[in-house]
Amino acid sequence: MGRISTYEEAYEILKEYNKEEFHLVHGKTVGEVMAYFAKERDPENVEFWRIVGLLHDVDFEMYPEEHCVKAVEILEKNDVDEEMIYAITSHGFGMTETPNEPKKEMEKVLYAVDELTGIIGAAALMRPSKSTLDMELKSVKKKFKDKKFAAGCDREVIKKGAENLGMSMDDLMAETLKGMQEMEENA
Repeated sequence: MGRISTYEEAYEILKEYNKEEFHLVHGKTVGEVMAYFAKERDPENVEFWRIVGLLHDVDFEMYPEEHCVKAVEILEKNDVDEEMIYAITSHGFGMTETPNEPKKEMEKVLYAVDELTGIIGAAALMRPSKSTLDMELKSVKKKFKDKKFAAGCDREVIKKGAENLGMSMDDLMAETLKGMQEMEENA
């Protein structure tokens, strides 16, 4: 993994380029959902998946117009290896200037869950509990269908991500929700 050998080191890099709580929480959320998926799909590399998720938007707050492009420079400066850089930037394929298409299972999961965690997180904030713990799949599906809700979250990317993984939308939503619930339970 280059210079980054722990989640804590990766989090320090994220904090160097992100000051807003929203971006820090989003990075942590995607990281934990990635770890959740890795436990089933690639148990030998859970920490790698977690760090990729954590750092996926490392450049977004400071360089939104150069998202996934500026990340390469930031990550190279921090001695992050090429495999991790490719994985991190692949989530922007088709939406940013990155040429890195999601190819590996982990990259496809990141592509699929990034936007979806935004919808689920926004839905949780609308609940009296402000939590995912009491949320059900039907609530996620309802919010997903409402294009005005969390309008910045690209539903077409999520659909394409599910297709790339060979998952139904229901399964992708259910697993992502479970990953967020597990994160909340362990917080």
